[in-house]
Amino acid sequence: MTTAYTPNPIAPDTLGELRHTDDAGRPCTPFTDGEGGSPLRCCLRPARQGERLALVAYAPLRRWAAATGATPGAYDEQGPVFIHADPCEGPAPAETREDYPFVRAGALRTLRRYDARGHIVGGRLLEIPEHPAPGFDAAFAEAFADPEVALVHVRAVEYGCFHFEVRRPV
Repeated sequence: MTTAYTPNPIAPDTLGELRHTDDAGRPCTPFTDGEGGSPLRCCLRPARQGERLALVAYAPLRRWAAATGATPGAYDEQGPVFIHADPCEGPAPAETREDYPFVRAGALRTLRRYDARGHIVGGRLLEIPEHPAPGFDAAFAEAFADPEVALVHVRAVEYGCFHFEVRRPV
């Protein structure tokens, strides 16, 4: 089974900026991951033990708004994300992807819906089911059934961390 929607990682040009200074204005401070498992937003996979990572502040809606002319105002958020400290290969090609990233049955995700202005127009709590792809596919189909929804951000409920975004299919 493949996913019906495309989970987007952080864009390469944005990663280059974050590897210098994050969205909170702090310098990037690389470290070596001693255990592995951290959810990498650059390539949408768990980190492997011994990889060089950075934990940076990222403002996904702000970045999207700058590229589209949206004005999210108070809906702009920033939070911590793990990225490779150095450029990486990016995510696996869509045609080889069998599931959405960072899925663990029973984990809670919030799917926040944004319109073209960058304003929240709804959301949904999703408990990841035993078979994650159909559950996420249904939640994204529900979101994009509203013609005002331009993109959806997936975040962890436990820590509020941004995991990935899905844009309205064209």
